[in-house]
Amino acid sequence: MKRILIIGATSAIATACARLWATQGCDFFLVARKADKLHITAADLKARGAKTVTLHEMDAMHFADHPKMLIDCLTALGQIDVALIAHGTLPDQKACEQDVGIMLQEFMTNSASVIALLTLLARQFEVQRCGSLAVISSVAGDRGRPSNYLYGSAKAAVSTFCEGLQARLFKAGVHVMTIKPGFVATPMTQGLSLPAPLIAQPEQVARRIIGGIERRSTTLYAPGFWALIMLVIRSIPQPLFKRLDL
Repeated sequence: MKRILIIGATSAIATACARLWATQGCDFFLVARKADKLHITAADLKARGAKTVTLHEMDAMHFADHPKMLIDCLTALGQIDVALIAHGTLPDQKACEQDVGIMLQEFMTNSASVIALLTLLARQFEVQRCGSLAVISSVAGDRGRPSNYLYGSAKAAVSTFCEGLQARLFKAGVHVMTIKPGFVATPMTQGLSLPAPLIAQPEQVARRIIGGIERRSTTLYAPGFWALIMLVIRSIPQPLFKRLDL
């Protein structure tokens, strides 16, 4: 039985992960912005076998609220065996190019708020000297593309931060995993023109995430074929890459 903290718990990928964990009779501390969605998620997890589900309403952009969230989590769970950070947005690249305010807001949501939570949780995991800390980044962070380089740069910051955190926490016996999904069929991508053969379902990604945590993977592409795709994209010489419409 695991004690699991999920931040961004009502997102499609997080919900799919939680449903799989619920069948194992896990205890949950779920964090999200909207109380109504949290209650729906909690009822669903209990029906699937979750032992206990504690809810906490919080906007991850309210940095001052992070410490209380962690205190409440530890009060409910006692210890965190797995923490999954899964919140984020998919910015409108064109809007970010035209409005510095929008750009900063989106970068803070997808990068600074995640890094702030990782910093807070890392201290707790160091005290525990055990557990897994998993965070959803993106394949978009592997190389800046004109279609989404604001989102990509935010995710690149998260991925680089996690790489350093992995080396730091490894010495304390703590596992850190960076999750890099490709295209996933979620409300965030609804309406986008995406290549159908490359679109994964949240349940498919969730199975890979849970398997990666069990194997103590450090970097996890989801689905796995994205590792090859991004290897090719990273290998394209810059003089050619800047002429491509990606």
